[in-house]
Amino acid sequence: MKTLFRGATLVTATDRFRADLLVEGERIAAVGEDLPASGATVVDAGGCYLLPGGIDVHTHLDMPLDGIASSDDFYTGQVAAAFGGTTSHIDFAIQERGGTLREALDRWQARAEGKAVIDYGFHMTVADPTPEALAEIPRLPEWGITSVKVLMAYRGRLQVDDAALFTVLRLAGAHGLLTLVHCENGDVVDLLVREAVAAGRREPREHPRTRPAILEAEATHRAIALAALAEAPLYVVHLTCAGALEAVRAARARGQPVWAETCPQYLCLTAEALERPGFEGAKFVCSPPLRTAADQAALWEGLRDGTLAVVATDHCPFFYEGQKTLGREDFSRIPNGLPVIEDRLVVLYGQGVATGRIDLHRFVEVTATNPAKLFGLYPRKGTLAVGAEADLVLWDPTAERTLSAARHHMRVDYNLFEGMRVRGVPVGVWVRGRQVVDGDRFLGEAGTGRFLRRQRFGLSRPGAGGPGV
Repeated sequence: MKTLFRGATLVTATDRFRADLLVEGERIAAVGEDLPASGATVVDAGGCYLLPGGIDVHTHLDMPLDGIASSDDFYTGQVAAAFGGTTSHIDFAIQERGGTLREALDRWQARAEGKAVIDYGFHMTVADPTPEALAEIPRLPEWGITSVKVLMAYRGRLQVDDAALFTVLRLAGAHGLLTLVHCENGDVVDLLVREAVAAGRREPREHPRTRPAILEAEATHRAIALAALAEAPLYVVHLTCAGALEAVRAARARGQPVWAETCPQYLCLTAEALERPGFEGAKFVCSPPLRTAADQAALWEGLRDGTLAVVATDHCPFFYEGQKTLGREDFSRIPNGLPVIEDRLVVLYGQGVATGRIDLHRFVEVTATNPAKLFGLYPRKGTLAVGAEADLVLWDPTAERTLSAARHHMRVDYNLFEGMRVRGVPVGVWVRGRQVVDGDRFLGEAGTGRFLRRQRFGLSRPGAGGPGV
């Protein structure tokens, strides 16, 4: 099977040029001018950008939570991702208390089996660092997993203490794994939540008030210090606020191997959304919570200056009716999570590239190239180069779209960005050379997505801070 993209403007993290691109089978076979079309399906790409497929390194599909589960499974969530221009994602296999890491991986593999339509991998969340679980960490690369996650929040369920965090950092670093950390001071958050509920302050607006930015900044400083002591690389997930950003910026200036991601919701929404009348604010409950306009401005600056390496989603959708409404009488019972996987690229392009906040190369870098480099997929994915897998997005920079639950493909009954008008959208998407999206048509098939066995993390010392990022 051959496909020739004729006359596209190819865009990578570093280059932009007009050329033809030839795909043979699953890989890019040639890039150049006036490539022969013999035996190939020709795609007229004039007037469009051809981008490497987006890689979302932070998703939670079909994630169990207190008797319910996130509403997108590995079929619906991946279909939505494909319509948004994402061709690969990395989800989280979460260890159960008393369970093993291998058991967690097997459970999550079963959730994806026969459903996947794009390529996927897993991070391993270590929730109960028993000696047995810690002994499994060196084996994770054998299973195709080269990153682990620990949480400093969700006391009594997922939170680990500082000794456990340090132990995981040191062990993971020694075996070529990157450690992801959710940075919030979970002990103080838990106290503030209990106090608010006891005082009768139970509305959604209390959620960000009980998880203030200073507790995220403090935990980020602490995680960075522990990573330095462990001599291990650190990746801070879903960073939301100026204080945490400054901690990352200072660490990188010292040459410490630290990276951070943010998400579209933190770039475009504020905590004011949780003040909406009735119970509408529940739709915007996530952790860490939405912040202020000043934090937004800091995050955009962090994207511009390179302090933030990745824009992911933390996609973890719950239906408003029947799931978010479980917390109608108590905000602490509202399931934490937002639907973002389909809108990541269009929101970042529309609010970032189209407005001049970031350029097109930075857009590709933070949505595809850096994720591939940090998580063991580059140059197989994340770029347009001969030999790379043909994960491609044909992007029309002039097309416009109004974001709405009425037209999205995520299995959830509201859209976070309802009514937002964006300029620049994907009009065709290919996964390993096979077209899965053509305009409004889905062409993919369940079970065609592949598990991504990833390379070990390549730690490089001071300078760029890691594998070319």
